[in-house]
Amino acid sequence: MSNTETRSYVPVKKVQADYPLIDSDPHFKRVWRYARPSDYASGAGWAALGPIIMLAWERVAPAGAGKGAFPPIMRLTGAISVGAGLLLTYQSSLLRFYGFKENQREIDMDMKEMVSKVKAGEPLYGTSTLTPYMQGVASRNSRYTGVFLHVIPWFNFVNHNQHGVDTAKYYQQAERELEAEKTGKGLQG
Repeated sequence: MSNTETRSYVPVKKVQADYPLIDSDPHFKRVWRYARPSDYASGAGWAALGPIIMLAWERVAPAGAGKGAFPPIMRLTGAISVGAGLLLTYQSSLLRFYGFKENQREIDMDMKEMVSKVKAGEPLYGTSTLTPYMQGVASRNSRYTGVFLHVIPWFNFVNHNQHGVDTAKYYQQAERELEAEKTGKGLQG
């Protein structure tokens, strides 16, 4: 190995997907903003399923444990079901960022959001108070965690610039839009 050759000991995670990758480690808030109404509907359906099943079981085979035994069980079932519904909604939206599900709507939203940030001179993925090293640690710990969300719910709450995509496309699109605005104004004036 020559002195100029560098070796990475942490391999870059690339996952084969049917659709384009938008972000390999999207921020928690961004995943919720990009969720589709169908994601929320399926999450709400799964959240309602647990209490509905408990009510059906109580009608078919009553517990007979007394008058006050069923409400706490129903509240626990409701809480677990709501948590499961929220995780399902989050994961459904997150899988579109990874390109595992059809994501043309999210690609368009991403391009629009990032180009507007470029035009405004803002950092693409927000600012962070963490050092670059700690941002890298956070990124490595939460990249592609959505595929294992059913085992360990792990989310990205850190703004960093390590998202597995080439950000040049946002700057190029912003240049094209600014040029089109300039030439459009020149033609009208």
